[in-house]
Amino acid sequence: MATLNSMTAFARRRSQAEWGTLTCECRTVNHRYLDPSLRLPESLRHREMAYRERLGQRLSRGRVELQFRLEGVDQAAGEDPDPAVLRRLRQAMVRVEQEIGDTAPVSPLEVLQWPGVLAGGELPEEAIAAAADELLELTLDDVAEQRRREGERLLPLLQERLATIEGHVAGLRRSIPEWRGQQRQRLVERLAEAGAEPADERLAQELAILAQKADVSEELDRLDAHVSEVRAALEQSGPVGRRLDFLMQELNREANTLSSKSTAAELTRVAVEIKVLIEQMREQVQNVE
Repeated sequence: MATLNSMTAFARRRSQAEWGTLTCECRTVNHRYLDPSLRLPESLRHREMAYRERLGQRLSRGRVELQFRLEGVDQAAGEDPDPAVLRRLRQAMVRVEQEIGDTAPVSPLEVLQWPGVLAGGELPEEAIAAAADELLELTLDDVAEQRRREGERLLPLLQERLATIEGHVAGLRRSIPEWRGQQRQRLVERLAEAGAEPADERLAQELAILAQKADVSEELDRLDAHVSEVRAALEQSGPVGRRLDFLMQELNREANTLSSKSTAAELTRVAVEIKVLIEQMREQVQNVE
């Protein structure tokens, strides 16, 4: 069964413990390669390389923003203020007043909220790291599920456009004999206008030259081949975004050549429609992992 993953997702998970609340957020958007960006609290800095490695194992492409927030830590509740910190804070306040003059009074509550004023025990880093590891896996599970659902939405859109291109190519093939007949008629009329009496041999030569210049059979064959390659890529289970990027370029190249060789209004119109469909698919595969 065909599978496809997009690169767009957002997930948030939260865990609570006696030491506080830990939140993990992961946002992914499209990018040519895997580009992780991490924001971690001090208690998780030592886990950064492990988290980068885990992101590389779970995701293959995309710009990834991973953030952990540690909130509500209450290790210092009920403890006395640290006298040394209070002395340093008071000395700093005196220097500020000496430099800038009268300042607004500072309330005791503001002083107590200053970092380090309340002396407390150290945070349980091992417990926090264990909770963060578990939270990361749950968050990445959510991200993977969102990317899978978005891929499921993209898949039928791509398949629909591929089927439309195949229909256009088949229609153009059926029209080739008609265009050749029109070329012959136009050539005969031009020769007649010039007062020439074309011999059958000369007319055949001119028609052969025109047919060679305007022959689009090769381009139609390659369009069909590339469409088949895209279908095969969509059936793969692993990451296929880069492969699809390349195939969109190849499809577009053939569509451009088809348009440049056009000798009929209908061929020009259909070539433009094919290019529009390819551009729509190209925009969609930009978000495929």
